[in-house]
Amino acid sequence: MPRPTNAFIDLSALAHNLSVVRQYVPHARIMAVIKADAYGHGILSSAHALKAADGFALLELDAAIALRNSGFKQPILLLEGFFSIQELALFEQYQLSAVIHHDEQLAMLLSSSHCKLDLFIKINTGMNRLGFQPGQFPKIIRKLRENRCASSITLMTHFACADQSSQQENVTQQLQCFELATKEYNYPRSLANSAAIIRYPQTHAEWVRPGIMLYGASPFADQQASNLKLQPVMTLSSKIIAIHQIKCGDRVGYHGLFQADRAMRIGIVACGYADGYPRHASTNTPVLVNNQRSRLLGRVSMDMLAIDLTEIKNAELNSPVILWGKEVPVDEVARHAGTTSYELLCALAPRVEKVAY
Repeated sequence: MPRPTNAFIDLSALAHNLSVVRQYVPHARIMAVIKADAYGHGILSSAHALKAADGFALLELDAAIALRNSGFKQPILLLEGFFSIQELALFEQYQLSAVIHHDEQLAMLLSSSHCKLDLFIKINTGMNRLGFQPGQFPKIIRKLRENRCASSITLMTHFACADQSSQQENVTQQLQCFELATKEYNYPRSLANSAAIIRYPQTHAEWVRPGIMLYGASPFADQQASNLKLQPVMTLSSKIIAIHQIKCGDRVGYHGLFQADRAMRIGIVACGYADGYPRHASTNTPVLVNNQRSRLLGRVSMDMLAIDLTEIKNAELNSPVILWGKEVPVDEVARHAGTTSYELLCALAPRVEKVAY
Protein backbone atom coordinates (compact mmCIF):
# COMPACT_ATOMS: atom_id res chain seq x y z
CA MET A 1 0.00 0.00 0.00
CA PRO A 2 1.32 3.49 -0.80
CA ARG A 3 1.90 5.93 2.01
CA PRO A 4 -1.36 7.80 2.66
CA THR A 5 -0.07 11.38 2.43
CA ASN A 6 -1.37 13.13 -0.69
CA ALA A 7 -1.93 16.62 -2.07
CA PHE A 8 -5.23 16.93 -3.91
CA ILE A 9 -5.22 19.75 -6.47
CA ASP A 10 -8.61 21.24 -7.37
CA LEU A 11 -8.09 22.54 -10.89
CA SER A 12 -11.56 24.11 -10.98
CA ALA A 13 -10.54 26.27 -8.01
CA LEU A 14 -7.52 27.49 -9.99
CA ALA A 15 -9.79 28.53 -12.84
CA HIS A 16 -12.16 30.18 -10.36
CA ASN A 17 -9.35 32.19 -8.77
CA LEU A 18 -8.22 33.36 -12.20
CA SER A 19 -11.75 34.65 -12.77
CA VAL A 20 -11.51 36.55 -9.46
CA VAL A 21 -8.32 38.21 -10.69
CA ARG A 22 -10.14 39.15 -13.89
CA GLN A 23 -12.82 40.89 -11.84
CA TYR A 24 -10.17 43.09 -10.23
CA VAL A 25 -8.43 43.92 -13.54
CA PRO A 26 -11.01 43.80 -16.35
CA HIS A 27 -8.83 45.91 -18.64
CA ALA A 28 -5.37 44.46 -17.89
CA ARG A 29 -3.69 41.38 -19.29
CA ILE A 30 -2.97 38.63 -16.76
CA MET A 31 0.49 37.05 -16.53
CA ALA A 32 -0.19 34.02 -14.30
CA VAL A 33 2.85 33.28 -12.12
CA ILE A 34 3.53 29.53 -12.14
CA LYS A 35 7.12 29.48 -10.87
CA ALA A 36 8.30 26.83 -8.37
CA ASP A 37 6.19 24.12 -10.01
CA ALA A 38 3.15 26.42 -9.82
CA TYR A 39 3.77 27.08 -6.12
CA GLY A 40 3.95 23.34 -5.53
CA HIS A 41 0.73 22.52 -7.40
CA GLY A 42 2.19 20.95 -10.56
CA ILE A 43 3.10 23.19 -13.45
CA LEU A 44 1.53 21.51 -16.48
CA SER A 45 -1.83 20.66 -14.92
CA SER A 46 -1.97 24.14 -13.35
CA ALA A 47 -1.16 25.82 -16.66
CA HIS A 48 -3.96 23.89 -18.34
CA ALA A 49 -6.37 25.01 -15.61
CA LEU A 50 -5.14 28.60 -16.15
CA LYS A 51 -5.32 28.40 -19.95
CA ALA A 52 -7.51 31.53 -20.03
CA ALA A 53 -4.57 33.60 -18.73
CA ASP A 54 -2.97 35.98 -21.22
CA GLY A 55 0.52 34.77 -20.37
CA PHE A 56 2.63 32.80 -17.91
CA ALA A 57 5.59 33.84 -15.76
CA LEU A 58 8.13 31.48 -14.23
CA LEU A 59 11.85 31.07 -13.57
CA GLU A 60 12.92 27.76 -15.05
CA LEU A 61 13.94 27.59 -18.71
CA ASP A 62 13.24 23.85 -19.00
CA ALA A 63 9.74 24.37 -17.61
CA ALA A 64 9.10 27.18 -20.10
CA ILE A 65 10.18 24.91 -22.96
CA ALA A 66 7.91 22.16 -21.63
CA LEU A 67 4.99 24.59 -21.74
CA ARG A 68 5.72 25.46 -25.36
CA ASN A 69 6.06 21.79 -26.26
CA SER A 70 2.69 21.18 -24.60
CA GLY A 71 1.05 23.58 -27.01
CA PHE A 72 0.75 26.81 -25.02
CA LYS A 73 0.83 29.81 -27.38
CA GLN A 74 0.67 32.65 -24.82
CA PRO A 75 3.68 34.78 -23.92
CA ILE A 76 5.92 32.94 -21.46
CA LEU A 77 8.09 35.24 -19.37
CA LEU A 78 11.29 34.17 -17.58
CA LEU A 79 11.31 36.35 -14.48
CA GLU A 80 15.08 36.24 -13.97
CA GLY A 81 15.80 36.30 -17.70
CA PHE A 82 18.70 34.38 -19.21
CA PHE A 83 21.92 33.40 -17.48
CA SER A 84 24.25 32.82 -20.43
CA ILE A 85 24.59 33.86 -24.03
CA GLN A 86 24.02 30.23 -25.02
CA GLU A 87 20.49 30.40 -23.65
CA LEU A 88 19.53 33.20 -26.02
CA ALA A 89 19.12 30.77 -28.93
CA LEU A 90 16.60 28.77 -26.87
CA PHE A 91 14.70 31.92 -25.92
CA GLU A 92 14.43 32.80 -29.60
CA GLN A 93 13.66 29.25 -30.75
CA TYR A 94 10.79 28.85 -28.28
CA GLN A 95 9.64 32.48 -28.47
CA LEU A 96 10.19 33.12 -24.77
CA SER A 97 10.09 36.57 -23.22
CA ALA A 98 12.90 37.66 -20.92
CA VAL A 99 13.22 40.02 -18.00
CA ILE A 100 16.50 41.89 -18.17
CA HIS A 101 17.65 43.45 -14.93
CA HIS A 102 21.43 43.95 -14.99
CA ASP A 103 24.20 45.16 -17.30
CA GLU A 104 25.62 41.70 -18.03
CA GLN A 105 22.32 40.56 -19.51
CA LEU A 106 22.14 43.68 -21.62
CA ALA A 107 25.69 43.09 -22.85
CA MET A 108 24.89 39.48 -23.77
CA LEU A 109 21.85 40.60 -25.70
CA LEU A 110 23.69 43.36 -27.55
CA SER A 111 26.51 41.01 -28.52
CA SER A 112 24.09 38.56 -30.15
CA SER A 113 23.48 40.39 -33.40
CA HIS A 114 20.71 38.18 -34.79
CA CYS A 115 18.66 37.69 -31.61
CA LYS A 116 15.35 39.53 -31.16
CA LEU A 117 13.29 38.95 -28.03
CA ASP A 118 10.25 40.32 -26.27
CA LEU A 119 11.85 42.10 -23.32
CA PHE A 120 10.60 43.19 -19.91
CA ILE A 121 12.98 45.80 -18.49
CA LYS A 122 12.97 45.67 -14.70
CA ILE A 123 13.59 48.87 -12.78
CA ASN A 124 14.64 48.83 -9.13
CA THR A 125 12.32 51.31 -7.43
CA GLY A 126 13.22 50.44 -3.85
CA MET A 127 13.03 46.72 -3.19
CA ASN A 128 16.74 46.40 -4.01
CA ARG A 129 16.46 42.84 -5.22
CA LEU A 130 16.51 42.90 -9.03
CA GLY A 131 16.44 45.74 -11.51
CA PHE A 132 18.36 48.58 -13.12
CA GLN A 133 18.66 51.81 -11.21
CA PRO A 134 16.15 54.38 -12.48
CA GLY A 135 18.92 56.65 -13.74
CA GLN A 136 20.20 53.90 -16.05
CA PHE A 137 16.91 53.55 -17.86
CA PRO A 138 17.37 56.12 -20.70
CA LYS A 139 20.74 54.60 -21.62
CA ILE A 140 19.27 51.10 -21.73
CA ILE A 141 16.43 52.16 -23.99
CA ARG A 142 18.85 53.97 -26.28
CA LYS A 143 21.07 50.90 -26.63
CA LEU A 144 18.13 48.60 -27.30
CA ARG A 145 16.78 50.94 -29.96
CA GLU A 146 20.17 51.26 -31.65
CA ASN A 147 20.73 47.52 -31.64
CA ARG A 148 17.16 46.60 -32.61
CA CYS A 149 17.31 43.43 -30.52
CA ALA A 150 13.91 43.94 -28.90
CA SER A 151 10.81 42.70 -30.68
CA SER A 152 8.82 44.48 -27.98
CA ILE A 153 9.54 46.28 -24.71
CA THR A 154 7.51 46.21 -21.50
CA LEU A 155 8.56 48.07 -18.35
CA MET A 156 8.25 46.48 -14.94
CA THR A 157 9.01 46.78 -11.24
CA HIS A 158 8.07 44.91 -8.08
CA PHE A 159 6.52 46.28 -4.89
CA ALA A 160 8.17 45.38 -1.60
CA CYS A 161 5.30 46.17 0.79
CA ALA A 162 2.01 45.93 -1.12
CA ASP A 163 0.87 43.21 1.29
CA GLN A 164 1.20 45.45 4.37
CA SER A 165 -1.63 47.89 5.07
CA SER A 166 0.72 50.08 7.12
CA GLN A 167 3.07 50.55 4.16
CA GLN A 168 0.85 52.36 1.63
CA GLU A 169 3.36 55.21 1.51
CA ASN A 170 6.06 52.76 0.40
CA VAL A 171 3.94 51.60 -2.54
CA THR A 172 3.22 55.21 -3.47
CA GLN A 173 6.93 56.06 -3.36
CA GLN A 174 7.87 53.11 -5.54
CA LEU A 175 5.14 53.94 -8.05
CA GLN A 176 6.24 57.58 -8.20
CA CYS A 177 9.86 56.50 -8.71
CA PHE A 178 8.82 54.24 -11.57
CA GLU A 179 6.64 56.88 -13.22
CA LEU A 180 9.35 59.54 -12.95
CA ALA A 181 11.94 57.26 -14.54
CA THR A 182 9.67 56.16 -17.41
CA LYS A 183 7.45 59.19 -18.07
CA GLU A 184 9.08 59.97 -21.44
CA TYR A 185 8.44 56.48 -22.80
CA ASN A 186 5.14 55.05 -23.95
CA TYR A 187 5.69 51.34 -23.35
CA PRO A 188 3.35 48.79 -21.71
CA ARG A 189 3.93 48.31 -17.99
CA SER A 190 3.78 45.38 -15.55
CA LEU A 191 3.70 46.37 -11.88
CA ALA A 192 1.10 44.62 -9.73
CA ASN A 193 1.51 41.36 -7.82
CA SER A 194 -1.40 39.69 -6.00
CA ALA A 195 -1.45 42.20 -3.14
CA ALA A 196 -1.30 45.23 -5.43
CA ILE A 197 -4.00 43.77 -7.70
CA ILE A 198 -6.39 43.71 -4.75
CA ARG A 199 -5.34 46.81 -2.82
CA TYR A 200 -3.86 49.29 -5.31
CA PRO A 201 -5.87 49.68 -8.52
CA GLN A 202 -3.61 52.55 -9.61
CA THR A 203 -0.87 49.95 -10.21
CA HIS A 204 -2.79 47.68 -12.57
CA ALA A 205 -1.40 49.07 -15.85
CA GLU A 206 -1.28 46.84 -18.97
CA TRP A 207 -0.03 43.60 -17.35
CA VAL A 208 -0.56 42.20 -13.85
CA ARG A 209 1.31 39.28 -12.30
CA PRO A 210 -0.90 37.33 -9.84
CA GLY A 211 0.79 34.58 -7.90
CA ILE A 212 -0.38 33.44 -4.47
CA MET A 213 -4.00 34.48 -4.99
CA LEU A 214 -4.31 32.06 -7.92
CA TYR A 215 -3.69 29.20 -5.49
CA GLY A 216 -6.38 30.31 -3.07
CA ALA A 217 -4.24 31.85 -0.34
CA SER A 218 -4.36 35.44 0.85
CA PRO A 219 -1.48 37.83 0.18
CA PHE A 220 -2.41 39.63 3.41
CA ALA A 221 -1.71 38.51 6.97
CA ASP A 222 -4.84 40.29 8.21
CA GLN A 223 -7.34 39.13 5.58
CA GLN A 224 -8.70 35.65 4.90
CA ALA A 225 -8.66 34.23 1.41
CA SER A 226 -12.35 33.33 1.65
CA ASN A 227 -13.20 36.99 2.26
CA LEU A 228 -11.46 37.75 -1.04
CA LYS A 229 -13.66 35.13 -2.79
CA LEU A 230 -10.63 32.89 -3.34
CA GLN A 231 -10.92 29.10 -3.18
CA PRO A 232 -8.12 26.85 -1.84
CA VAL A 233 -6.57 24.77 -4.58
CA MET A 234 -4.46 22.32 -2.55
CA THR A 235 -5.71 19.95 0.13
CA LEU A 236 -2.90 18.20 2.02
CA SER A 237 -4.27 15.03 3.59
CA SER A 238 -3.12 11.89 5.34
CA LYS A 239 -4.45 9.25 7.75
CA ILE A 240 -4.13 8.16 11.35
CA ILE A 241 -1.64 5.29 11.62
CA ALA A 242 -1.59 4.82 15.42
CA ILE A 243 -3.75 5.73 18.44
CA HIS A 244 -2.67 5.97 22.10
CA GLN A 245 -4.35 6.60 25.44
CA ILE A 246 -2.15 8.81 27.61
CA LYS A 247 -2.40 9.86 31.25
CA CYS A 248 -2.31 13.29 32.85
CA GLY A 249 1.36 14.33 32.94
CA ASP A 250 2.45 12.20 29.97
CA ARG A 251 4.52 13.97 27.33
CA VAL A 252 4.22 13.70 23.54
CA GLY A 253 6.92 13.76 20.87
CA TYR A 254 10.53 14.96 20.74
CA HIS A 255 11.66 16.92 23.81
CA GLY A 256 8.24 16.31 25.37
CA LEU A 257 7.06 19.76 24.32
CA PHE A 258 3.43 18.87 24.96
CA GLN A 259 2.39 17.58 28.40
CA ALA A 260 -1.13 16.28 28.94
CA ASP A 261 -3.15 18.07 31.61
CA ARG A 262 -5.70 15.23 31.71
CA ALA A 263 -6.22 11.74 30.35
CA MET A 264 -6.22 12.03 26.57
CA ARG A 265 -6.56 10.07 23.36
CA ILE A 266 -4.03 11.00 20.71
CA GLY A 267 -3.51 9.99 17.08
CA ILE A 268 -0.32 9.70 15.06
CA VAL A 269 -0.60 10.95 11.48
CA ALA A 270 1.64 9.89 8.58
CA CYS A 271 2.89 13.38 7.71
CA GLY A 272 5.92 15.35 8.86
CA TYR A 273 8.45 17.94 7.81
CA ALA A 274 9.94 15.60 5.19
CA ASP A 275 6.55 15.82 3.48
CA GLY A 276 6.56 19.61 3.64
CA TYR A 277 4.51 20.10 6.80
CA PRO A 278 6.23 22.86 8.84
CA ARG A 279 8.41 21.60 11.67
CA HIS A 280 7.78 24.78 13.63
CA ALA A 281 4.01 24.42 13.65
CA SER A 282 3.07 24.71 17.31
CA THR A 283 0.65 22.90 19.58
CA ASN A 284 -2.92 23.97 18.73
CA THR A 285 -2.23 24.29 14.99
CA PRO A 286 -5.58 23.20 13.51
CA VAL A 287 -6.23 19.94 11.68
CA LEU A 288 -9.44 18.32 10.49
CA VAL A 289 -10.25 14.73 11.53
CA ASN A 290 -13.36 13.09 10.10
CA ASN A 291 -14.56 16.60 9.22
CA GLN A 292 -14.10 17.81 12.82
CA ARG A 293 -11.52 20.40 13.80
CA SER A 294 -8.83 19.29 16.21
CA ARG A 295 -5.25 20.32 16.91
CA LEU A 296 -1.61 19.42 16.62
CA LEU A 297 0.24 18.30 19.77
CA GLY A 298 3.95 18.84 20.38
CA ARG A 299 6.87 18.80 17.95
CA VAL A 300 6.39 17.75 14.33
CA SER A 301 8.69 14.83 13.43
CA MET A 302 10.27 14.07 10.06
CA ASP A 303 7.54 11.64 9.00
CA MET A 304 4.79 11.92 11.63
CA LEU A 305 2.88 14.30 13.86
CA ALA A 306 0.54 13.88 16.82
CA ILE A 307 -3.02 15.20 17.08
CA ASP A 308 -5.68 15.39 19.79
CA LEU A 309 -8.50 12.83 19.40
CA THR A 310 -9.96 13.22 22.89
CA GLU A 311 -13.19 14.85 21.69
CA ILE A 312 -13.40 13.02 18.36
CA LYS A 313 -15.02 9.76 19.38
CA ASN A 314 -15.37 8.32 15.88
CA ALA A 315 -11.68 8.68 14.99
CA GLU A 316 -9.92 5.36 14.41
CA LEU A 317 -7.03 3.88 12.46
CA ASN A 318 -7.05 5.11 8.85
CA SER A 319 -9.41 7.99 9.62
CA PRO A 320 -8.70 10.84 7.18
CA VAL A 321 -6.86 13.92 8.42
CA ILE A 322 -6.75 17.23 6.53
CA LEU A 323 -3.58 19.20 7.28
CA TRP A 324 -4.67 22.15 5.17
CA GLY A 325 -7.44 22.77 2.69
CA LYS A 326 -10.94 24.27 2.57
CA GLU A 327 -11.79 23.92 6.28
CA VAL A 328 -8.21 24.41 7.48
CA PRO A 329 -6.81 27.35 5.48
CA VAL A 330 -3.13 27.09 4.66
CA ASP A 331 -2.78 30.71 5.82
CA GLU A 332 -3.94 29.68 9.31
CA VAL A 333 -1.46 26.80 9.47
CA ALA A 334 1.29 29.16 8.31
CA ARG A 335 0.52 31.65 11.08
CA HIS A 336 0.86 28.92 13.72
CA ALA A 337 4.22 27.97 12.18
CA GLY A 338 5.48 31.56 12.05
CA THR A 339 5.74 31.57 8.26
CA THR A 340 3.66 32.23 5.14
CA SER A 341 1.43 30.16 2.90
CA TYR A 342 3.94 30.73 0.08
CA GLU A 343 6.54 28.69 1.93
CA LEU A 344 4.19 25.87 2.88
CA LEU A 345 2.82 25.37 -0.63
CA CYS A 346 6.24 25.58 -2.29
CA ALA A 347 7.86 23.26 0.28
CA LEU A 348 5.67 20.27 -0.53
CA ALA A 349 8.05 17.31 -0.85
CA PRO A 350 8.40 15.25 -4.05
CA ARG A 351 7.39 12.10 -2.14
CA VAL A 352 3.88 13.56 -1.65
CA GLU A 353 1.80 12.48 -4.61
CA LYS A 354 -0.18 15.27 -6.29
CA VAL A 355 -3.62 14.17 -7.43
CA ALA A 356 -5.22 16.71 -9.78
CA TYR A 357 -8.94 16.59 -10.34
